Amino acid sequence: MREALSLPSASALEVWRDLMALCKWRVVLVMLVCALVGMLLAAPVPAPSAVIFGISGIGLAAAGAAAINHVVDRRLDAVMQRTARRPLASGRMPWPLALGWALLLSGAGIALLATTVNALTAWLTLGSLVGYALIYTVFLKRATPQNIVIGGVAGAAPPLLGWTAVTGTLSAEPLLLMLIIFAWTPPHFWALAIYKRDEYAEAGIPMLPVTHGDDFARLQVWLYGWLTVAATLMPFSIGMSGWLYLIGISFLNIRFMIWNLRVWKGRDAQAPLRAFWFSIHYLLGVFVLLLADHYLVSLAG
Repeated sequence: MREALSLPSASALEVWRDLMALCKWRVVLVMLVCALVGMLLAAPVPAPSAVIFGISGIGLAAAGAAAINHVVDRRLDAVMQRTARRPLASGRMPWPLALGWALLLSGAGIALLATTVNALTAWLTLGSLVGYALIYTVFLKRATPQNIVIGGVAGAAPPLLGWTAVTGTLSAEPLLLMLIIFAWTPPHFWALAIYKRDEYAEAGIPMLPVTHGDDFARLQVWLYGWLTVAATLMPFSIGMSGWLYLIGISFLNIRFMIWNLRVWKGRDAQAPLRAFWFSIHYLLGVFVLLLADHYLVSLAG
């Protein structure tokens, strides 16, 4: 009797865990850190309501976009080892439930931003959501090996959204923060695509290593890595950050390009995967340095 009574709650718990898994919270967390940095760089002491409601709304919308990605890619996920155990790919959850959950999260996030933050942030977040969940996932991902480059615009939006949530306006600084993520996205994802090339090929996804070969993709990781380095130096060049940032980013960029060099040379089969994971810490490091420099300069002033 006790076991029978515990079955419904256990089943509900499993469903809840799968619903949470659809949100890709680790990815969303990185996005929210970038959005928070945008907020903190926009104003010395941003309004607590803008931070709380802004982060909540952006997070809900990002989680909804991630869930839509699960729904659209469920058949592709099923043939790739990396994604085959996802709730929809494995058949544990019906796709209509996942779609309803995705729309609920997305709608709640946009509505929260529109009613408690500002209309500009709500519209920009909606544009990013449509860009990632529909334009990239439905069309670009299956249409061109430049999917990551073009679709990277949507993924680069979090610091811009954080900035507008606090200020309600657009300016050059948040666009530069967006440029850094935009430049970082291709070497980040192409490194993983090189490592998972056979899986992408089997799934029929035209990732760059599949369509143009590993050597070309490795070269692009190296070249886009330098583009990322150039973008990360721009905050110092325009006076957005100071010497602390420049020194820190120089060391971080050296490490970043060492990994990209290992990918380009192709002598270490594990280098692309290790470069992929390092690039996540690299991006977080860039924004932590921007934030540390900003507040230390403020305190010194």
